[in-house]
Amino acid sequence: MLVMHFVTREHVHVDRIATAWAIRRFVDPAATFEFVPRTRDVRRVAGVPFDIRGAELGHREGRCTFESLLEKYELHDPGLRRMASIIRGADLPHEDGAPPESAGVLAVFDGIRDGSSTDEQRIDRGSAVCDALYAYCSAPVSSA
Repeated sequence: MLVMHFVTREHVHVDRIATAWAIRRFVDPAATFEFVPRTRDVRRVAGVPFDIRGAELGHREGRCTFESLLEKYELHDPGLRRMASIIRGADLPHEDGAPPESAGVLAVFDGIRDGSSTDEQRIDRGSAVCDALYAYCSAPVSSA
């Protein structure tokens, strides 16, 4: 089995953490990640670039990177779709129409960013949050 290698900008935050989580959870559990400076030329990376200038997996047509990943890998799970709108709202907090959960998700990811010393640590800690958010988004919506 070929292990996929993904490349993204260093200092990961909301969208890149959630995208890395989705990659390991739904695309390739053994995927590896490399974190490069923002100025890195995407044409010179050995791996699948995401959320870096020029990458197919990035912000496109009003979608955040997480949503682009769902499209590319045809992940049509309703829980992931609901989660995607929350992630987009947390990643782009100044855009209109964010679900109310987005503000809380952003606060938690800000804490992960500020309390972690490496990108791998941010992904590890953020993955626990993404697991919980996915469970929340996958549960039936109650009418209570």
